[in-house]
Amino acid sequence: ALCCLYLFISLPLPGRSLSLSLSLSLSLSLCTPAMEDVVAKFEDFQKRADDIMTEFEHFGYHSKFEDVAQLYAQAANSFKIFKSWDQAGSCFIKLAECHLKMDGKLDAASAYVDAAYCYKKTSPIQAISCLEEAVNLFSGIGKSGMAARYCKEVGDLYERLHNLEDAIIYFERAAVFFHDEEAAPSVSQCKQKVAQFAALLKQYSKAIEIFEEVARDAIKSNSLRYGVRGHLLNAGICHLCNGELSEVIVALDRYQDLDSTFSRTREQSLLTDLAAAYEAEDIDKFTEALMDYDSLSPLDSWKTILLLRVKEALKTKELLKNLI
Repeated sequence: ALCCLYLFISLPLPGRSLSLSLSLSLSLSLCTPAMEDVVAKFEDFQKRADDIMTEFEHFGYHSKFEDVAQLYAQAANSFKIFKSWDQAGSCFIKLAECHLKMDGKLDAASAYVDAAYCYKKTSPIQAISCLEEAVNLFSGIGKSGMAARYCKEVGDLYERLHNLEDAIIYFERAAVFFHDEEAAPSVSQCKQKVAQFAALLKQYSKAIEIFEEVARDAIKSNSLRYGVRGHLLNAGICHLCNGELSEVIVALDRYQDLDSTFSRTREQSLLTDLAAAYEAEDIDKFTEALMDYDSLSPLDSWKTILLLRVKEALKTKELLKNLI
């Protein structure tokens, strides 16, 4: 299969009768060597665009940045066709820079997003950098919804990289942006992420505070109310991880005041049984309570990790007791 690609750019420079004309005709086959040749030609094409950009900046000829932007856009999309993700991402960044020179912040932000999607294929860190630029631009022009969306994406990328500290920062920031947009479900989702990561980092008090805040907000919303018992269960598990049994008992009473139906839920029964087993330092009863609950409502990986920590703490207490 063969195809032809023609690229023609005519960019006159100020104060001189110079016209740059690039006419590129490529016959492509689908075999790998030919594709590599094409990518190499596009790299040369990009370099020429860089040279043009440099000359424009030198002469202060800002009115032609739109033409250069079009050139970078063409190059970026051509690199995408051949899955040359790094080159495409680089061109989209330069496209964003062109838009910024023309004070086109919205277009620049969109170009950074396009760059990020290319870099996601090869370099999550570079993708994060581009999304951060986009978030700052969207935020600066009052596009809170777009800022929230891409801020959350940065949090997701940090989560995949197992960098929970930075993931927390961006999910917290996304929650603020979503709050500005009155997007309550998205605010709740981001806050839950923050609480989960805080607990995994053993910041249990922070996690408890957020889970209980999410539960209080959910109780006021018909669309979110169904999740209240789950949030309270998560908070209760964090209380158990803290190892303060008295705090667990106080929390259970407080949860009943928050939601009068909580006492009739399996989540309340589980927390009560776990607290009793913890007080009695009975690992078998602790395990039995978990198995009974899990048989009907499978525990997710986050709960499993935290409950295993509690179980290990019980084993340690039992070991120390036997040594004494």
